[in-house]
Amino acid sequence: MRGRGVRVIAGAVLAVVGLAGCGKADQQSTPGTSTSQSSAASASPADLKTDMSVEEFAAAMARPGVVVLDVRTPQEFAAGHVKNAVNIDVEAPDFAARVGQLNRQRAYAVYCRSGNRSRVAMQIMRQQGMANVGHLSQGFSAWTAAGQPVEV
Repeated sequence: MRGRGVRVIAGAVLAVVGLAGCGKADQQSTPGTSTSQSSAASASPADLKTDMSVEEFAAAMARPGVVVLDVRTPQEFAAGHVKNAVNIDVEAPDFAARVGQLNRQRAYAVYCRSGNRSRVAMQIMRQQGMANVGHLSQGFSAWTAAGQPVEV
């Protein structure tokens, strides 16, 4: 039994390490689609709150397995974004198709500038079968106003 526990923990560590590069704007792969993750590593954390404050969003980001999704334009993303965020523009014509490729078992913390586009993105994601999605209700503007860290 002890050997099995070590393998599960090792699989979880490998999955988290694999997400470390998800914040690159020029990333080619789609987050949450890896087939090499162990079942323990792909298990979704507790349900995210639908509308999150800055503090709740920061706490959600800290949970293992939560993918941070920035749905602003690539230009907005390049000007500054939340650490390790993945950028998929909700206004791009292929947004629904790209979201459809995401792992439906993962948890997604979504944000935009003010909370409007992230709410739309969250609705599309839920229509695609993703139940564990929440968004930063006041957006990136509130994030930066609260003095939270930003990457460029």
